[in-house]
Amino acid sequence: MKKTLLALAVLTAAGSANAGINLYDANGVKVDLSGAVEVQLYDGYEKNADSTIRLDDGDLSLNASIAISDNLNVVSGTAFKYESKEVKNDELWAGFSGDFGTLTFGRQLLVSDDSGIGKDYEMGLEQISFVQTEGDRVAKYVYDNGTFYTAISHDMDTDHSTTITDGRVGFRTGGLDVRVYGYDGKRIGLQGLIDTGETVDGKPIIIPGKAGDDIRGYNLEAEYAMGAVNLAASFGQMKYKESDTKKVQKDLDLYEVNGSYTLEKTTFALGYVHANGHHAGKGKVQHDNVYANVTQQLHSNVKAYAEVGYSDNDKVFADVEEFGYVAGLEVKF
Repeated sequence: MKKTLLALAVLTAAGSANAGINLYDANGVKVDLSGAVEVQLYDGYEKNADSTIRLDDGDLSLNASIAISDNLNVVSGTAFKYESKEVKNDELWAGFSGDFGTLTFGRQLLVSDDSGIGKDYEMGLEQISFVQTEGDRVAKYVYDNGTFYTAISHDMDTDHSTTITDGRVGFRTGGLDVRVYGYDGKRIGLQGLIDTGETVDGKPIIIPGKAGDDIRGYNLEAEYAMGAVNLAASFGQMKYKESDTKKVQKDLDLYEVNGSYTLEKTTFALGYVHANGHHAGKGKVQHDNVYANVTQQLHSNVKAYAEVGYSDNDKVFADVEEFGYVAGLEVKF
């Protein structure tokens, strides 16, 4: 069916990996397998930490599109992460796509997972962070006609658990891409009751957990591409409150500018991040971060990179070093 390609084009709106290997394509049914492996030599900003081999990414995704008619497809996806020895199913969703866009339900990434303009790998510090950008009970809608695009997602409440509503609106013309993300999360990091693992008279000791935080904010982003040069800038505001007491933990303004230049298969990038605002117990704070990296595209599916970063040692980050670096190899299929 002619709309099958449209469904595949929008699968990345619901899943985290691009389709790589086609496993089946017949009778209106298309199934694709994709994966990623990334390993790094890493020495971050943590004080007194030695360089280490870091397993940064391990993903395996299976996506399907089934044409119901010329204007409607059923799409689905499942994905697994295995950066640690434990395998975690982090995506399990299904939905519909067509000229109207893509509507999916289930365990998936939220719209805000795409936010941010950072060109860093690991050394960008205190950039826009919505803390939690995935959920198990997510309804998500994505529309993109090439010029105008919009999306909204909602992680549904279950017995006063974490809830999140976020979205974006964007516009493209020529090499310019401008969009804004909004985020409203309730009880982020909620722990509820915690089993201490100890017992008294044979009964487990249960203690109250963390009430979580209410997190609200937005990020306005703009990118401009002209040939080998890509420039980007963003401004965001974030507020973090304790869910039970409503006490403000952080209230930040976040600025970032960066640029990159690509020469054949080599890309050079430089970025600057500035944050200022208030932290509970620390008063007014500000922070500056600079990072630079070079990426070599060894193959369309393989890249190697090296990055260095500098962070001023403000009182908010008293437990970090000023310099960090990372070198990595990423393989996708």
